[in-house]
Amino acid sequence: MSNDTHEHLLEAAIQAFAEDGYRISVDDIARRAGVAKQTLYHHFSGKDELFAEAIKRMADEVLVSLDLRDGDLRQLLLRFAEVFRGKLFGDHGIAFYRMLIAEAGRMPQLVPAVYAAATEETRRILHQVIGDEMSAGRLREDDPAFAADMLLSMLTGMERTRRLLAARNPEDDAPDRAARVVDCFLRAFAPTPYTPD
Repeated sequence: MSNDTHEHLLEAAIQAFAEDGYRISVDDIARRAGVAKQTLYHHFSGKDELFAEAIKRMADEVLVSLDLRDGDLRQLLLRFAEVFRGKLFGDHGIAFYRMLIAEAGRMPQLVPAVYAAATEETRRILHQVIGDEMSAGRLREDDPAFAADMLLSMLTGMERTRRLLAARNPEDDAPDRAARVVDCFLRAFAPTPYTPD
């Protein structure tokens, strides 16, 4: 059992699951990989194991783990936002979320765990950076976990729903969208809070 064959099977499965979801047959995956079905079963116990490995790999591709500690906060958040949105809204990112949604009921332990793994490290980094900025007085003192969730939500928002449903809006592709979100976030958590009249 070679590592190359295992990797080739996994790549074929990722592509197959991304295009056709869990309903794709093991025969089709083996055919896409150019191997016999028996070869697939030498590497994986069945479709469930193959699916689990495929979505874990896709989760790793969606994960954004950036060191945000160097430089101007706005520039760091903007760089993060652009990478995060690029991964989330790329072909693999959208396919990954579609698969998670479709299979959540069938795999109630696996899917939430994979989703958490794909997002928790990103959230943890943001939480730490935002907390440090609040402690230094460069952001208004608040709950950094809430602020991190707020930023992640602002970066996905309705746009992810539209993309998942293939109902895109022309403004989703605006080149300044990430910057507008970051600036809105920074205004919301500015050291001197906005007070309505």
